[in-house]
Amino acid sequence: MSLAIITGSSGLVGSEAVNFFHDKGFEVIGIDNNLRKLFFGKNGSTSWIKSKLLKRNKNFKNYNIDIRNLNSVTNIFKRYKKKISVIIHCAAQPSHDYGKNFPFLDFNVNATGTLNLLELTKKYCPEAPFIFMSTNKVYGDNPNKLKIFEKKTRWELKKKDKFYKGIKENFSIDNATHSFFGVSKTYADLMVQEYGKNIGLKTVCFRAGCITGPNHSGATLHGFLSYLVKASLKMKKYNLIGYKGKQVRDNLHSHDLVNCFWEFYKKPRYGEIYNIGGGRYSNCSIIEALNHVEEITKINVKKKILKTPRVGDHIWYISDTSKFKKHYPNSEINSFKEKNSKPYTSFNETW
Repeated sequence: MSLAIITGSSGLVGSEAVNFFHDKGFEVIGIDNNLRKLFFGKNGSTSWIKSKLLKRNKNFKNYNIDIRNLNSVTNIFKRYKKKISVIIHCAAQPSHDYGKNFPFLDFNVNATGTLNLLELTKKYCPEAPFIFMSTNKVYGDNPNKLKIFEKKTRWELKKKDKFYKGIKENFSIDNATHSFFGVSKTYADLMVQEYGKNIGLKTVCFRAGCITGPNHSGATLHGFLSYLVKASLKMKKYNLIGYKGKQVRDNLHSHDLVNCFWEFYKKPRYGEIYNIGGGRYSNCSIIEALNHVEEITKINVKKKILKTPRVGDHIWYISDTSKFKKHYPNSEINSFKEKNSKPYTSFNETW
């Protein structure tokens, strides 16, 4: 039986990967110590997801260890060695705000933790593909320098703009403000590439936009779609931070993302990077998402628009996924059809 190691296994993407690869016949080893509870409080806890995973998947085991602890992670790799068929690295400190307030913790989790896993992969299972959950924040605020104009409910680019279909992988990461979270993830992203190009490991960075799905423990500081629905149903105030609430994000379901992982696993490459997200098929501004939630729940969301944006935050970001689609033409994401005129496409499936 093939074996997958999945870090952040109780998070949104990690838990989706656990179920997906388990259903493909893998034994799955999860690494997750519920740091989200530390980051975001009890509402961010993922213990409920771990319980679901253990009940659902008979060949799943979770280790409550920290990826910053090299000795603890080494013990897992030593135990399974070349039985390991794939490493899916989703564990992270994912918040702009938390990263700024706790930069040492942020860097040690995102950067040092990733380096630990890469070194152990090189030593114990060098043939196993290493799949890294990166972020569009590697580009910093450079997308804000595009020719963005204001519409009634969103910031947008003109259709003739060369970036209208989204940001490509060759978009500059330099001369930008990244946020502390963005910097630590950029370090990890570049290191994953280096172990592919320099060392010869089969590595990939998926630079994702907003990911959503049923296992998201949405909190004030992370997981805007999930938390927006929670705020609506629980009659809580929702803060729209900067840019009049018109900032645009593309959104991808966690299952669709993990299906991309699967395609890479079957046909891996060396030191590859892919921008991945909903693209022009599935994107919205925060105001548009809020309006749509109100349509679904029939509840008026209590909202407050804050003028000051987060440092390094994007005004507009849509992923150009054409490179991944070209490399993996049979992937499910190739079935998405772009619908440029309707910002809410496929949102009902998210909730």
